[in-house]
Amino acid sequence: MKSAQAGSVIEELYGVIEKRKGGDPETSYVARTFARGQEHVAKKVGEEGVEVALAGALGDKKGVVSESADLLFHLLVLWSAAGVKPADVFGELSKRRGVSGLAREANKRMAGDKK
Repeated sequence: MKSAQAGSVIEELYGVIEKRKGGDPETSYVARTFARGQEHVAKKVGEEGVEVALAGALGDKKGVVSESADLLFHLLVLWSAAGVKPADVFGELSKRRGVSGLAREANKRMAGDKK
């Protein structure tokens, strides 16, 4: 899958999440998740992140793929709950294009020292 296609899959899934978040929690997992509150959604992101990390540490490629899909799904639910759109995140990633991760970390440390 090309990156443009991946972006459209994410945006399509985000649209489905947006449509279902006000639905019936008895018939929609998305609606049920939103009904439990943003803190619950954030915890699910953390839980799925740990599961991805464990699969990666074990060298379980199939597990990494499966758990990554779960993580991305719950991350999109969190974005929706927080009022963040995929374009917001894609824009942030675009701003970082060509910027060294080491330089970004150094700048964050320096900014933290100034507080």
